[in-house]
Amino acid sequence: MARPKVAFFDLSSCEGCQLQVTNIGAVLFELLGVIDLVEFREVLSERSAERYHLAFVEGSVSNTEAERRLKEIRARSDALIAYGSCATNGGVNGMKNGHSLVAAQTEVYAEHGAWFPTTSTRALHQLVTVDYMIPGCPIHPDEFIKVIKAALAGLPSPVPDYAVCVECKLNENVCLYDKGITCLGPITRAGCHAWCINNGNTCYGCRGLVSNPNRSGAAAVLHHYGLDAEQIVKRMTMYNAAMEPGNA
Repeated sequence: MARPKVAFFDLSSCEGCQLQVTNIGAVLFELLGVIDLVEFREVLSERSAERYHLAFVEGSVSNTEAERRLKEIRARSDALIAYGSCATNGGVNGMKNGHSLVAAQTEVYAEHGAWFPTTSTRALHQLVTVDYMIPGCPIHPDEFIKVIKAALAGLPSPVPDYAVCVECKLNENVCLYDKGITCLGPITRAGCHAWCINNGNTCYGCRGLVSNPNRSGAAAVLHHYGLDAEQIVKRMTMYNAAMEPGNA
């Protein structure tokens, strides 16, 4: 029986999530024993296939060429997996959407901005059907393994729709608000095991908003700690600007 063909692609991104996959270690070698890895620019010489069982795509769509390429990958794939914040919710590239495209081109390329056509940043699901999502900046290795196993078996693997705070409490972390640190854990989707907080950082909301955040609870927390909603909104745009009303 032929092994399923699996490919990895990248659009506008830092390619950090691809590196995260290559750093998984021994588990990756076990995985390579059951799939046919046909394309992965970070680790393979150029290869290709007419069709893919699974196509992993990192990065957001920020120009017409990327949109064309994404649609071609989608057409050749049985299942498409968006992985990394840029792919699942636009990521840091989405901050461009708060400015004019001309201003963005000028900021990056100065007087040569017109040489590099650009569009508003979009996540993959805003253009094509996405079968699985692995959010995060970068992705968490455990979640990657969980999703690829489910995808190979044809089983669902939804992103958790409860707050990072749940995992943070299970890890017995002291709430960052009690330390005077603003954290987006109360409104950010879990699934990362509160990775950043466990390692002495704060949550920046890279996994996207929960679908039904506890707004009154969040408002009470902000009031208690002398914060306002505008501060939280500004923090959320670091990764989620492309998901704002009018862009989603």
